[in-house]
Order: sequence, then C-alpha cells, then structure tokens
Amino acid sequence: MSSQKWFITGASGGLGLALTEKVLAQGHRVVAAVRRIEGMRALTQAYPDLLEVESVDVTDREQVQAAAARHPDVDVVVNNAGGAVIGAMEEMSDADIQQQIALNLLAPIHVTRAFLGALRAKQRGTFIHVSSVGGRAAFAGGSMYHAAKFGLEGFAEAVSQEVAEFGIKTIIIEPGSIKTGFVANIRWTPQLDHYKDSTVARLRRWIEENGEADASGDPVRMAEAIYTISQMAEPPLRTVLGGDAFAVLEAGYTRSLAALQAQKDLAASVMFEGKSGFMPE
Repeated sequence: MSSQKWFITGASGGLGLALTEKVLAQGHRVVAAVRRIEGMRALTQAYPDLLEVESVDVTDREQVQAAAARHPDVDVVVNNAGGAVIGAMEEMSDADIQQQIALNLLAPIHVTRAFLGALRAKQRGTFIHVSSVGGRAAFAGGSMYHAAKFGLEGFAEAVSQEVAEFGIKTIIIEPGSIKTGFVANIRWTPQLDHYKDSTVARLRRWIEENGEADASGDPVRMAEAIYTISQMAEPPLRTVLGGDAFAVLEAGYTRSLAALQAQKDLAASVMFEGKSGFMPE
C-alpha cells in the first residue's frame, strides 16, 4: 500500500486524536491541525518522521489557506474539528450563533476549498467530513449545531457529485455518542426562566446527568472504521457509527418516508399538466 499524507483538523483530542494515531500506526504521514500544539508533544516524539503539527484556527480562513499552501501534497483531508453550544434558541447570543456556524459549517467549507484544487490537479484524493447523527436528526436545544451539521451534509453531498469525475472521494461520517469528553466540552447557554421546565431543560438535565456515562461509541474502534472506509475504492457517501445513531436515524427515516408517501397525491395535484419539473439526471 502506498504512503498517504493526511490533514486532520481537531486532531488533539477525542475522535480526531484516535484517527491521527490510527493513521500514523499504518505508516502514513499526518499534518495535525490543532489550536494548541503542546497537546501533541508526546505523539510527535513517538512519530517524529511522520507527524507534523500545525497551529491552525479553522475558523480563520487565512490560516486555513496558508496551511493548505504549505501542504499541496495532501491526499486525505479530514474535517473533524467541531463542538456544540446547547440551549433553547432564545437563549443563544449572537456570538453563539456566529461561533456554531463558523466552527461546524464555514470551517469545513473553507478547508475543503483550500485543498480541492491540488487534489483535482492530481486526479485523486479523499475528503472525510465528520458530521453527526445530528446532521440528519434534530433534538431540542441543538438548533445551531444542527443548522451547521445539516448544512455540512448538504454541502458535502453536492460537492461529492462535482468532484467525483476528478477521482476525488467524499465520505460523510455520522457518529452517535462517543466516549471522548464531548459532553464535558459542551457550552450551555444561560437559562431563561421561560425554559426552566421545558423540553430543552429536561434534555439538558438528562445530558448533564447521563450523557458522559452513557456515551457508547469507542473512539478507537470508530477511528479504525473510518480508516477502513477511507481505503475503499468506492466508499459509501454516508456511514453511521454507533448503535444509538443507527436507531435514531432508522426511526427518523421510517417516519419521514411514511409522511412523504402520504403526501404523494397532494404533491402531484399542484403541477401543470404535462410538465415533469426539475429532475436532472
């Protein structure tokens, strides 16, 4: 197997760190894009010839472009950095809204744009977007996180169709809960009185009391699965990781399909006679 060069954002903890360790153990080079490079010191000492650590704020487009320019030979780009602000929509500040979109949606868009030209030029490469079960299903309290992750999935799905003819693969990963400290890193909005006994408040209490303890995804096994998928000649566009994510999405898709099928006659009733509409091949 030929050696690859990976660029991984959010590589200093959780799933990003597990994936970085897996890729290094397979003998590939990794550029770890992190906010704090000191957190990668031990791994750098273990893999001095394979690991390069870059201090990159993925929400800063100029930093992202500069990092991409320094590494035009990257083969696999992993948009992994992310994080959640949880609370009722009304409790979100303007800064919360901006931060969630900047980190979870705009950052992966700009990372993808920064590396796309080089991958297109050599007619091969892979983009891996770490989304979430929350990229296809929504829960009270996560409105801005979901807005960003749903947006990321739409972006990735559209771009996958644009770049496939250039030999570039696109992989969307949809994990459920992961034993990584994700819950500990959640930022909670200040609670408004109106929401003290609401659906949001109940979910918030449940996450605070059970979220970390009940987290079921093993980041090491998830990293192994992601690596295996990345080496496939034709990987699926979406891969769900975690029994919890699978159950949520299966139930959601089943409800959505039933609701859609119930609207078939209504949908057809509003059309002009003899017109097929927008159905590109």
